[in-house]
Parts: sequence; C-alpha cells; structure tokens
Amino acid sequence: MTEVARGGVEARVAVLDIGKTNVKLSAVSQTGEVLETLSIANPVQAGPPWRHHDLNGLGDWVFASLAALCERHEVSSFVCSGHGSGGVLVGPDPDAANGGAVLPMIDYEQSLPDGIQQAYLPLSGSFLDRGSAVMLGATHQARQLFWMQQAEPEAFARAQWYLGVPQYWAWRLSGVAVSEATFLGAQSHFWNVAEQRWAPIVSTCGWERLMPPFAAAWDRIGTIRPALSQRFGLPVNLEIIAGIHDSSANFYRYQAAGLREATVVSTGTWIVALSPSTPLARLDEHRGMTCNSDVQGRPVGGALTMGGREFSHVAGDQPDDRAVSVETLLRLIDRGTLALPSFGDDGGLFPGSAGQGRIIGLAPQDADERKALAVIYTALLTAECLDALGSDGLVVLDGSFLREPLYAALVAALRPGRETLYNLDSYGVASGAALLAGHTARTCPAPIAVEHPPSVPGLVEAMAGYAQRWRQLSRTHTFERLQKGH
Repeated sequence: MTEVARGGVEARVAVLDIGKTNVKLSAVSQTGEVLETLSIANPVQAGPPWRHHDLNGLGDWVFASLAALCERHEVSSFVCSGHGSGGVLVGPDPDAANGGAVLPMIDYEQSLPDGIQQAYLPLSGSFLDRGSAVMLGATHQARQLFWMQQAEPEAFARAQWYLGVPQYWAWRLSGVAVSEATFLGAQSHFWNVAEQRWAPIVSTCGWERLMPPFAAAWDRIGTIRPALSQRFGLPVNLEIIAGIHDSSANFYRYQAAGLREATVVSTGTWIVALSPSTPLARLDEHRGMTCNSDVQGRPVGGALTMGGREFSHVAGDQPDDRAVSVETLLRLIDRGTLALPSFGDDGGLFPGSAGQGRIIGLAPQDADERKALAVIYTALLTAECLDALGSDGLVVLDGSFLREPLYAALVAALRPGRETLYNLDSYGVASGAALLAGHTARTCPAPIAVEHPPSVPGLVEAMAGYAQRWRQLSRTHTFERLQKGH
C-alpha cells in the first residue's frame, strides 16, 4: 500500500541522520529513493563541563530545514537515525533552554576523567550486558550517564528521561519519550539484547526512572508539537516515527527488500558486518565483535574494524583518484607485498595489534601501488569479519569502498562458491529509515539495486595462497605481540 498525501501525490518521509561529524536531512520516497538532501556540520563546543554537541544551534537548523523540505515535498512523516554513541539527559520540556537537556550531550570522543573509567568497569556487566568490549573514550551511553551522575548530581536529579540520539529528536518534535531496541542494542551498555532485559547497571545506579517505555522503530509515537508547527510553519499533521540506529537502518533496508538472511557489510570509516544467523556463542568481544539488535529486537552478530582509517594509512592521505587497475593488483599479489594489521589505534579483529601495522615484501613503488595495496588489505579485513561471523551464505557489500570497482571483486574472490552482491547506493541509512514508514503496510519486498561483482580472470587462484599467507602472518604477528605483553 502506498501512502498518499493531499492532492493525490505520494507522501514522502523526512529522514534526519545524525552522524558524528555531519548531519543530513533528506526527503525520501516510501520506497527508499532519496529525492533531496540538506546537510550541516554537527557542531561541538569545548565545554564546560565537557566537550559537547550544540543542540540549540542544531535544533534551529533541523526545524527550519524540515520546514523547507515540507514546502518542496509532500512530507507526511519524520524519522531520525543516529550513531550509537550518543544520548541526551532531558527534563520535562522540549522547549526549555539547551534543547531541553539538563546537561550537555557528551562528545563520545571526549576522554574520561581520572577515576570514572575505573569506577565504571566493575558495574558494566557481562559481554552480553554490554554487547561489546569496553571501547575508547566516552563511547558508551551508560558510561556517559555514569559520568553525568558522578560529576553533576544536582542537575542529574532534575532529569526526567535519558534518550538515545534518534529518540531525542523524536521527543523534540513530538514531546513523546520512548526507548527503542536497535539503538539500545548498539553497545549502549544499557540493554542485554540476547535476554531482552536491562543490564544490571541500570538498577544498580537507579536509572530505571530515566528509561521511557519501549516503542518499535517504526511506531508512530505522535504528531508534531503545535508550538513547533506554528513557529516554523510545519504541517500540523506531520507524524513522528520512533527512530533507529544508523547501521541498523541500513541493515533493515535489506531485510525490507526480502534479503532477511544476508550478512550486510557497510564500509566507510568502519567496516561493519552484521549477520542475523551468527550464534551468540561465536561472538568474541576481544576481536571487535558485537551483539546488536534488529528492528524486531532479535540479536544480530556484528564484527567491526576501522577499515577506512586502515585504508588511509596504507594508501596515504591523498591517494590517486583513478581506479585501481587489474594489472597493478595482480602485480602486488604476485610479488607477495602484504599489509599486516593494524596501523591505527584500534586492533579490531587482531587484538594487541594496534599501532603495529607494517608492510612486508617489496614496498609499493608509487601512489597507484599504495592504493592497490590498500584495496587488497581492506578486502582481506572484510573477509576476516565475515569469517569471524561464520557468514557462508549471501553477503551484500555497500558503502564508500564500493567506489573502487575491484574491492567487491576481491571480496568475492576471497569467498569462492558463495554468493556476494554489492550495492552502489550511498544513501543506505536514509533509505532504510524511510522504509520504516511503510513497515506495517508493506506487502511485497522493497526495491533495491544489487549486482554481482565483476569477474576478474585468475583472481580467485591468485588470492588463495596470498590470503592464506596474510592470515598466517597477521595472526602470528598478533600472537607474538600479545605474548610480549603489548
């Protein structure tokens, strides 16, 4: 069923995507086609009391931009997606100063004060309570809330709700506060996805009162608040949807398209692989693996590594914009030039390897070879994520790595006999979030454009021995570092 707005025109969905560094607001069709996008940097202020996001300034842009999109498109509903490492402690009034926040929203890359991490760790629970290892900085929402409670007890006592990023913006627009499974399941440390319960830290710290009732990601929780509608000229009947975690929105796009058992690999700063069929017992927090949630609240196995950062270290800051040639790729493979993990600050699937990355064999001779080696290396990291999850079935690749045509071909060559597809659409989060608007009415799979990677003669054979040697050396290198206590 297609929703129709006034005048018989198909209704659109406004999707707000809150990223760490940038914010996008898009008008999207109910089938997931992005029609127009506006964007702005996500402003961060130095403090006090900590480095934080400018919710006031961002709010003015969001509401004014939403009004502009509504003038140009028949927008009937609004949904927000966001990164999983942020939330806002709010009072009762969305119109209050500071965007209704009783304390500023912590920038998750902010370092923690002395003592907060040490006090937090014993409270953080088991791996399934957390859904991940304890990551760097102020990454996890529960750790941010703990810091707020310790540092600002008087303001903390005035709070009414703690809301994840998508649910905060839904509250700003509707006045209705909800919790949502995909966002809590994105390593918030609040929610045990596997057992469908709050993690022990919630009761230990007395946070139950701050956690609003659950809504499904696709639920229409209310309509636009009259005060906002009047101030910005927004449609009075604009419906507000509960909202979703950004990687989960992209994953949902494939579920809505009927690819329910596919492992989805999103690429960018992070390589994020999500698999609905990975057993919980297979997840290893020490290898960058996570337990996430799909829109139904079911566990989803995850494996992630900072592939984009690793690519930049190998390729250099300004790699050649030309596509990698097959000849260059095969030349590097033939002579055995290898990039071994990890060059950045995150060891990912190779614990203890952070900052220990190295190139062995004849070094790349120019920018073309550096870029080609980086493409091979990130394809190997992708295959390692898939191996960790035990993903032997259909895999779909998407994100920024697909701009390089041979990346998908390499991943496919690393898993011969198993189906690999790719998607060149760069708006997966917005598309997936928009598809929530039609969740209950959808009677057939949502359209999606996926393709098989190009076949490169000789690549499967060339990569077989190369990949085996890379895995052996990468794991030996990691083991040696761990044995030495690094």
